[in-house]
Amino acid sequence: MSDRSVLQKILRDLRNPLFRNGYALMANTGITAVLGMGYWLLATRFYTPEEFGSGQALITAMRLFASLTALGFVGALARYIPIAGRRTADVILRGYGMAAATGGVAAIGFLLTLPMWGEIYSVLGGLGHGLFFLGAVLVWSVFTLQDVALTGLRQAVWVPVNNLVFGLVKMGLLVALAGSLPEGGIFVSWVIPTAIALIPVNFLIFGLQVPKHVRETAGEARPPGLREMGRFLAGDFPGTLSMLAIVYLVPVLIAARVGEATFGRFSMAHTLGCMIELLAMNMAISLTVEGSFDRSRLAANARQALKRALLIITPIIGVACLAAPLILAVFGSEFATEGTTLLRLMALAVLPRVLIEVYLSSLRALGEARKLAVVQIGLAALVLASIMALFPFVGVNSVGYGLLFSELLVALLIFRSLRKVLKGGETGRHRVTQRSPEAA
Repeated sequence: MSDRSVLQKILRDLRNPLFRNGYALMANTGITAVLGMGYWLLATRFYTPEEFGSGQALITAMRLFASLTALGFVGALARYIPIAGRRTADVILRGYGMAAATGGVAAIGFLLTLPMWGEIYSVLGGLGHGLFFLGAVLVWSVFTLQDVALTGLRQAVWVPVNNLVFGLVKMGLLVALAGSLPEGGIFVSWVIPTAIALIPVNFLIFGLQVPKHVRETAGEARPPGLREMGRFLAGDFPGTLSMLAIVYLVPVLIAARVGEATFGRFSMAHTLGCMIELLAMNMAISLTVEGSFDRSRLAANARQALKRALLIITPIIGVACLAAPLILAVFGSEFATEGTTLLRLMALAVLPRVLIEVYLSSLRALGEARKLAVVQIGLAALVLASIMALFPFVGVNSVGYGLLFSELLVALLIFRSLRKVLKGGETGRHRVTQRSPEAA
């Protein structure tokens, strides 16, 4: 296929909201990956290996507690913002409030039990440091949901813009604090730009995009009732909480078992692996949004999303596997020595994860909360059990082996059901049996 025909295909795709949102989110992942690598590269140059690992550990813990409810609302906001109509602002604000409240309570519990979490987190023992960490959790809770709110409003094009500015400011502050705040500068440089970003992005959401969305969907909106959203969250949240254990709890547990410098090298490979995985998840979120707008198009959109995701992600996985030592060597030879196997395993695990994410997003669009919970909890249990069993033998590489084995197994188990979704069997059944809004 010529370069011109590829460009024409992409331009055609951009007229489709599914791909416009999906490409925007994938572009955001690419921007985040590049700026993230630049940020951590600067961190290795301006901070000691111990401070590098400590900063990674604090950021991971912050994101763990901030995401306890926030990630649970990712699926719900993607599912209900498109049809919320006049209640759109209320749906988003409820998500913000519950995420911040849950994250705050969890962070307080963490701070009160610091001795249980290892020496690496002892820096949070003082009142001032503890309060700053608590504030960071509250800020990140809202920051986590901003992107999905814009995606649900079909304005994902603003997501990479926001994160481009955020990433650049974060890098500048990292360097500026290296001399004045050598201990804690990494964490502070991450949190301050996050707090600043809340103001313009939420003005964009509530001041401009929500009113526009309400006007454009006035004739199509079906505002969800609290009971309907509650049923969805009851099924989606336990599963999402299980997925949270894979993304954020695993690194926190690793941090409690290894030294600061070792954790820093582990977390760099782990972060890069997670960035590749985000590509699959972002296209899937867009699929949930479009499936909520029009379920009759879900099967076609799912097929196209799967095709595009594999087309984009497969070469990236190949590059990551082949060039893993070179990529990690940018940060230092020890990063390549200790992280190459982990990065390769995590990259390979993304292939089955693409299938899983497309299936999960289809279930969200169809409101199949029980199936969502079963698949997500089962995957998380497999991953955690595999890592715990393998850690004594292969150390931090157990994370890669556990992810690859578990995601391959789950992809095989859900493949038959995914084929039904792709062929339109599930969407056809739901067109017949879907209840009216009043029944909800």
